[in-house]
Amino acid sequence: MDKIVECVPNFSEGRNEAVIKEITDEIENCDSVMLLDVDPGAAINRTVVTFIGTPGGVKEAAFKAIRKAAEVIDMSKQKGEHARMGATDVCPFIPVSGVTMEDCAQIARDVGERVGNELSIPVYLYEMAAARPERQNLAIIRQGEYEGLPEKLQDPDWQPDFGTAEFNPRAGATVIGAREFLIAYNINLNTRDRKLAHEIALNLREAGRAKRDAAGKIVRDENGKIVKVPGRLKSVKGVGWFIDEYGIAQVSYNLTNYKITPVHIAFEESCKEAEKLGMRVSGSELIGLIPLQAMLDAGNYFLKKQGRSTGVPEEELIHIAVKSLGLDDLGEFNPEEKIIEYRFKKRYGNLVSMRLYEFANELSTDSPAPGGGSVSALAGVLAASLAAMVANLTHGHKNYKVSWGEMEDVAVIGQKVKKQLLSLIDEDTDAFNRMMDAMHLPKKKEKDRKRRDAAIEEATKSATMVPFRVMEQSLQAMKLCKAVVEMGNINAASDAGVGALLGNAAVNGAFLNVKINLPGIVEKSFRDEIMKKTDALATEANILRREILDLVELKLEK
Repeated sequence: MDKIVECVPNFSEGRNEAVIKEITDEIENCDSVMLLDVDPGAAINRTVVTFIGTPGGVKEAAFKAIRKAAEVIDMSKQKGEHARMGATDVCPFIPVSGVTMEDCAQIARDVGERVGNELSIPVYLYEMAAARPERQNLAIIRQGEYEGLPEKLQDPDWQPDFGTAEFNPRAGATVIGAREFLIAYNINLNTRDRKLAHEIALNLREAGRAKRDAAGKIVRDENGKIVKVPGRLKSVKGVGWFIDEYGIAQVSYNLTNYKITPVHIAFEESCKEAEKLGMRVSGSELIGLIPLQAMLDAGNYFLKKQGRSTGVPEEELIHIAVKSLGLDDLGEFNPEEKIIEYRFKKRYGNLVSMRLYEFANELSTDSPAPGGGSVSALAGVLAASLAAMVANLTHGHKNYKVSWGEMEDVAVIGQKVKKQLLSLIDEDTDAFNRMMDAMHLPKKKEKDRKRRDAAIEEATKSATMVPFRVMEQSLQAMKLCKAVVEMGNINAASDAGVGALLGNAAVNGAFLNVKINLPGIVEKSFRDEIMKKTDALATEANILRREILDLVELKLEK
C-alpha cells in the first residue's frame, strides 16, 4: 500500500495573498507532495492549508512552510479573531493510507524537534503526539494565546516539548501533533426546517443536548454547569442548518474519527432519526476529501446489508457507496477528485491503463519492455480474477449455502491479489527501465564507475524482486483456484482450471525473469537466498497445478 500522510497547517495570516503564496510555494516546491487546498479567512486573519504526500515529503514540506511563515509573518503586529499562538499556529499530521497514527506522531516529533532546534521556536506537541496527557487538548495548550506566551514560558509546567523556553516575538510558538482524518459530511433532508435538522444533530452528536427537567428548564450541576444528555454517535460533531443554494435543510457533521463512527453509520442513524420526525433523507454531501478506506468500508457495509458478496472490485465498492449514501444527490461525485489517495496518485500505471489491444500492440513491437515479466504478472491477474469470479458465482447460490462464507473470503482475497498483481505489471517494466538507466551512467572516471556499479546492483536487485513478488502473489491465486474447485459452483470448475493454468504460467514465467537477473547481482548471499525461495515457489506451484487439474477432471466427470 502507498504510504500517504495528510498535513493541515494553520498560518496566522489570511489577508496578504503574497505572504500566503510565499508559504504555499515552499510546499509546492517539495518533492512527493501535492497541495490540495488553500483556504484564507480575512476576518479571522488565518489560512488553513491542506497537502498530502509521502511521509518524507510531508515532513520536509511542513518544516519549510513553518520556516517561511516565521520569516514573513510578524506576530507582534498580527491581529485576528481566531485564537492563535504563533505564525504557524498548529500543524497536525494525519494518517491516510499505509501509515499508522504512531508513524504520524513520530513525524510530528521529528518536525517539532527540528523547528525547536533550527528555528528557535517553542514547540508543544498535542493530541496523539502529546508527551503529556494534559497537553492532548489544543484549546488548553492555546490558553493565553500569543499575548500570554512570555508569562507562560516562565511557568515550569509549560516548558515547551522542543526548543528553549524563550519568547520569540516574531514567530510566537507552534503546536504540532497527530490526529485522525476529519470528514466533513452533510445529510440532505426533504425539508426546509432547520430546527428539525438540528433535532437530529442533537440526538446523534457526541456532545448531545442540554438536559431539561419536567418543566422544560435546563438542568445544571452544583457548579452551575449545564448537564448534558450525550448523543449516540462517538467522535461526531453536528448542527442543523438551512442551505439556501439547495433549498433544503441539512444535518452538518464533522466525523472526527471515521474509524469510530464511519460515514455509513452516521448516514444510517440519520435516516432513522429523520423517519421518527416524519422526514426522509434524500442523499448526502461530502465537503472536501475522504480517505479511500472510508468509501470501501461503506461499500462493504451496504453489500453485506443486501446479502451480496463483498469480494468485488474496488470500483464497484465505491459505486455502491456513492449510490447507497446518495453522494450524487446534489451534484456529480467524481471519485478521482473526492478520494484523497486518487488525487495524489493515479490508480493504475501506463500499461494497466491501456486497452487490451493497445497493450498487445505495445507488447508486439521491438521494444524490450513490456516483456515476459509484465505478461507473467498479467497472467497472475487473470488467475486471481477467475478465482474471484467462481467464488462470486457460488456465493448466494442456494445449492452452495454451506460454503457462502468461505467463498466470500476467497473473493475478497482474490480482489486483493488481483490489485497487487496489476501494480506489478507496470512495476516490472519500470524496474527494467531503471536498470537500463543505471547502465547508461558515466563510467570514464573511477568514482563514476563505482557510482554506476552501485546503481546497477541496486536496480538489478529491484528488477529481481518484482518477478519474485509476482511468483508469490500468483501462487496465492492458484491456492484460491483450488479452494473454488473444492467448494465452488461445479458449473464453473473449468474456469477455476483455467485460472490454475494461468497462475502456474505466471509463477514459472516470473521464475525465468528472476533467473535471468540473478547472474548480474554481485552479492552472493542475496542470489543464493532468492534462488532458494524461488525454487520452492516454482516447485509448489507445479505440484498445485497437477492437484487442481485432477480435481477439475473429477468435477467435470460428474
